[in-house]
Amino acid sequence: MFKKLFALMIAITFAFTLAACDTDTETVELGYVNWAEGVAMNYLAHAILEDELGYEVESRMADAGPIYGSLASGNTDAFLDAWYPFTHQTYREEYGDLIVDLGYNFEGAKIGLVVPDYVTIDSIAEMNAYADEFDGQIVGIDPGAGIMAAANDAIDAYDLTDIELQTSSGPVMVQALAEAIENEEWVVVTGWEPHFKFADYNLKFLDDPEGSFGESENIHTVARAGLADDMPEVAEFFENFYLDSEQLGNLMGMMNEYGDDYTELEIARMWMDENQDLVQTWLP
Repeated sequence: MFKKLFALMIAITFAFTLAACDTDTETVELGYVNWAEGVAMNYLAHAILEDELGYEVESRMADAGPIYGSLASGNTDAFLDAWYPFTHQTYREEYGDLIVDLGYNFEGAKIGLVVPDYVTIDSIAEMNAYADEFDGQIVGIDPGAGIMAAANDAIDAYDLTDIELQTSSGPVMVQALAEAIENEEWVVVTGWEPHFKFADYNLKFLDDPEGSFGESENIHTVARAGLADDMPEVAEFFENFYLDSEQLGNLMGMMNEYGDDYTELEIARMWMDENQDLVQTWLP
């Protein structure tokens, strides 16, 4: 009888210990913008932090501006889609030491104005003469995105008086592009690479002789000040996290292909399981 009672007490103690450990699990707060590469990288990191490192993770979508503000105030821990040195430079200057750069996770990113390859012009400087073919508009994304500020700079630099920049979102931009291509119509969008649309369609960047969209960039992971002190394991993981063009393209392609049937987190877990050798190199 005593042995049974002792075993029961041990079981109860163990259960309470597990409950206490669960209660003490730290939560990592991630912010992401609804851009294809950012969604893909965010949910891959989300899956790894939960499944490999044992953290609770909350992922919240917002525009870039509010995410940077939340990082600066300490309410968001990390953001994996910071474009430097050009697209998000104003945010880096605005928040200074309140945000910490944990290094780049992708090299060779690019922004600009993108058209289907059947469009017969090759430069932004030619757009005014073909304003009617473009329906007098550039299909943009969310207004807080750095690429939108660059597009407005291009409108001024090239004196595109007959063309307006329309705000929308990443998915709406892709839909407008797809519909135009299906009908073989002219369309120009604010585009960036890496993005799955370059795998799905034959596209080209318009030349930018004025340099309104800057040069090639890297995508960085940025964090709130103090993350390395509070969660050193998390900070080290983000410092190790890196994808090349083929790896990120494959992940984004899976997100696009299976997005109607699975959540982003479920797809990220599929990719993680198929790429365990790579994932293990990122772990602290």
